[in-house]
Amino acid sequence: MSSASTQEEPNRHQSESSDRSTSHEREHTPSWEPRNLCVALESASRRASLQERQIKELESKLALDLSNSRAIENLLQEVFSSIRQTSERAQFASNNTVPHVEHSLEEDLAILAELEEQLPEVGSQIRDIRKVYDRGRDKARDLMSSLEWLNTPLSQRLRTMIFTPNAPVSKKWVVTARSIFALVLCACVWIAWITLWGAVRAHQQGIVWGERLMS
Repeated sequence: MSSASTQEEPNRHQSESSDRSTSHEREHTPSWEPRNLCVALESASRRASLQERQIKELESKLALDLSNSRAIENLLQEVFSSIRQTSERAQFASNNTVPHVEHSLEEDLAILAELEEQLPEVGSQIRDIRKVYDRGRDKARDLMSSLEWLNTPLSQRLRTMIFTPNAPVSKKWVVTARSIFALVLCACVWIAWITLWGAVRAHQQGIVWGERLMS
């Protein structure tokens, strides 16, 4: 009896647990009523439209990113091509132009060294040329003044020689002209003095010039 009772107890526990599980499943199983079905369909359609909108936005963003990436790729290709051309030009210049420039520079330096050696001689020649030019200019100025002096009237030349030190003649001519002028002046003064003294004497003696001359 004890063994039978012990066997019945586990069977009872198993039946109770199975009843509980079935009742729990019944509670959690959705009840497919029409109202709940419409709500579920609406939420599903909203989710679908939202996902479709997100997909479209993602497609537009992807298209924009793709166009930007293509533009960037083209720009990078242009930059790479320009860099390649620049490197080729630089390589050509380094292979051809730079040696030519170096050779020209060496020739120019040699010419400059020769010019530096010849510079003192050229400077002395320039100084000599300047001296000759100055002498020629002075001679031309003297000739011009001589021509002007020759074209001057004789009276003005005599006044210039006697009364001014600017006469373009030698000192000998100046001394001669001044000496002649002094002699003439002394003679005129002497004659004037004799005339004046004779007039005074005649006046003192009462001599009438007109009567004496008429007689």
